[in-house]
Amino acid sequence: MTPSSLFVPLDKGLHDRESFDCGRHELNDYIRRMAAVHIRAGVGHTMVLPADSPESSGKLPICAFFAVAPGSVKRVDLPEDMARKLPQYPVPVFVLAQLAVHVRCRGTGLGGITLVRALEHLHRVNSFMKAYAVVVDCLNDSAEAFHLKHGFSRMCSTSGRTRLFLPMRTVSALFR
Repeated sequence: MTPSSLFVPLDKGLHDRESFDCGRHELNDYIRRMAAVHIRAGVGHTMVLPADSPESSGKLPICAFFAVAPGSVKRVDLPEDMARKLPQYPVPVFVLAQLAVHVRCRGTGLGGITLVRALEHLHRVNSFMKAYAVVVDCLNDSAEAFHLKHGFSRMCSTSGRTRLFLPMRTVSALFR
């Protein structure tokens, strides 16, 4: 499976969600069943990197995807030096809700590319709808290590998962 060159919005009519397999049931289930529901409900946005050629079904397999949503965090959950500069009410953030790469595309650097494209997408959104940071709730230690390696910092633990963040000023500096 060879990825195309552009991430595009998920389209159920064009993209084969059923064949996606990243090895994690939660992420496979999300792209197969929940992504389109979240888009229709207006609670999230999913971008996919389709393969460069369709399967026999005529649909394009998905090589990677990311999903983002708006959110907020309590200022007390942020590091003290950052929190004291923020208002007392919940602080707006972007949530990197999902990020996955098909098992057939592993080892190609596509995970890092997908993360960069997600951050670039959020950088563009931030130009007209401001947020303080990007947060991610890690599914496991491997996901945590991946995001830490790419500049995220620990924020807190919630529901048994480590929550990491990356300030939008850092994201913006990447794309100037």
